[in-house]
Amino acid sequence: MKVSRIAASGALAASAVVVLSAPAFAHVSVQPEGVAAKGGYATIDFKVPNERDNASTTKLEVNFPTDHPLASVMPQPVDGWDVKVTTSKLDKPLELHGKKIDEAVSKVTWTATGKGVRPGFFQKFPLSVGQLPEDADELVFKAIQTYSNKEVVRWIEPQEHGAEEPENPAPVLALSAASEDGHHGMPSAEKASDDEKAEHGETEAAASSDSSDTTARVLGVVGIAVGAAGVAFGVLAGRRRTHA
Repeated sequence: MKVSRIAASGALAASAVVVLSAPAFAHVSVQPEGVAAKGGYATIDFKVPNERDNASTTKLEVNFPTDHPLASVMPQPVDGWDVKVTTSKLDKPLELHGKKIDEAVSKVTWTATGKGVRPGFFQKFPLSVGQLPEDADELVFKAIQTYSNKEVVRWIEPQEHGAEEPENPAPVLALSAASEDGHHGMPSAEKASDDEKAEHGETEAAASSDSSDTTARVLGVVGIAVGAAGVAFGVLAGRRRTHA
């Protein structure tokens, strides 16, 4: 009876572990390469996993936020894919580097020229974007993923604060604070020099500490050896006196 109860408990625990360790549902996401600082420029990657086992992803359409339009968007070529950047007129012109900008990118579309993203694989689609807004903590994009079997998945649902993740969440780019020196996340040469000096000082201190530790260890070993030799000498001398 006890054995059966133990077996049942073990099976229940194992099933719970399987449930808890199951991977989260993959979806289209966006991440910066490095940082995406407010007011600056950044390279961002849209990561597209293939969630089907019988079809390939053949098209990705990313719609840009209209509340914080981006005037500069440059795609990096991706082997096996064509890319198209679509711009639209702005209701309110932007000022960028002292110039008035009356249109911004509204959509970027990648279309596979070959097999696309096959089952069991993912693909990254890089973009250089800017100027990032200074009055926002994040940018929300809406992505539409199309498969070779004509299935369309719309990753357009916003994440509500405090709520569970929606079934088809929209990609969200988190923005970091601009640096105090006004270089939007790029450290000044003086600050970089100070950092290098500090790092160099830490390296010297660590080397000195390692040297001291090594010296102490060597002296300790020598002391032990000398002590052992003294004990051995004392024992031999005692034996000689006894025989004498």
